Amino acid sequence: QVQLVESGGGLVQAGGSLRLSCAASERTFGKYAMGWFRQAAGKERAFVAAISKSGSTTYYTDSVKGRFTISRDNAKNTMFLQMNSLKPEDTAVYHCAATSAMWSSSYYTGVPDYAYWGQGTQVTVSS
Repeated sequence: QVQLVESGGGLVQAGGSLRLSCAASERTFGKYAMGWFRQAAGKERAFVAAISKSGSTTYYTDSVKGRFTISRDNAKNTMFLQMNSLKPEDTAVYHCAATSAMWSSSYYTGVPDYAYWGQGTQVTVSS
């Protein structure tokens, strides 16, 4: 069972940047497709970005395209989310998630698709 720990959240002004990290406990990190989700206060958890286990394929929700970049370093068992041009509506708790993937290019966008979740890191964007 893989354990995930997020870091890098904080308070930033609108237009600023943050880089989130997700560290995984397993050396077999490279067999998992990964994703980032966020949950704003009073709202359901929502998909942000996904990356295949090889890193060859990425996918983003429309609201973050061109501003956020998902990446991974399988040698360091770590996934990243670079967030630029942040907006107040990006304020949420950000969670990373992992799931076993058969194909190297597979990625997943649904909450039920993922078996493992981190506790989350708070991102607050002030206007």
